[in-house]
Amino acid sequence: MMGKLLMVAILMFGFGFALVPFYEKICEITGINVLARKDKLNYAEAREFARSTQVDTSRSITVEFDANVQGSMVFKPKVAHMKVHPGELATVTYEIVNVTKQNLVGQAIPSYAPRHSASHFKKLECFCFEQQELKGSERREFPVVFVIDPKLPSDIATITLSYTFFEVAGHKSAAISATPRAGSTPKAGS
Repeated sequence: MMGKLLMVAILMFGFGFALVPFYEKICEITGINVLARKDKLNYAEAREFARSTQVDTSRSITVEFDANVQGSMVFKPKVAHMKVHPGELATVTYEIVNVTKQNLVGQAIPSYAPRHSASHFKKLECFCFEQQELKGSERREFPVVFVIDPKLPSDIATITLSYTFFEVAGHKSAAISATPRAGSTPKAGS
């Protein structure tokens, strides 16, 4: 009886261990969690894409910007929406304010609507996927430089880019800080 129980415990442990890569493969096949994976693209590839892409002035896409926050911060885009032509380089700025007196660390996770537009939304610069450390009462601005692929299906006229900014627990001073450089990003429409 003890041998059978030990064998069941070993099998359950093995199943739990194998569940992570199994889950990742299912997500990759079904498209679940594709939002996070799309943003981990190589920024050099996105820059090359932007350089070699022609601007399609025959159509405009409305890009809506949304921000949600989990924790003691204020997080919002500087503009609610903008119109861009596919292939046109654009910049939007998000503002983050630590409303407490303590240092906090947070991280932004993006999502897109409609979901299949994510593969056509190319970011050249983004603060997402990097932990941001904010001192007490600090206010910072983070640019997102992007271009929309002209191959975006013609039935999509509006894309919503939404970020959720989470406070990262247990990281008070060992955060990775990505400080935007003033004047280093192009303006929208340039």
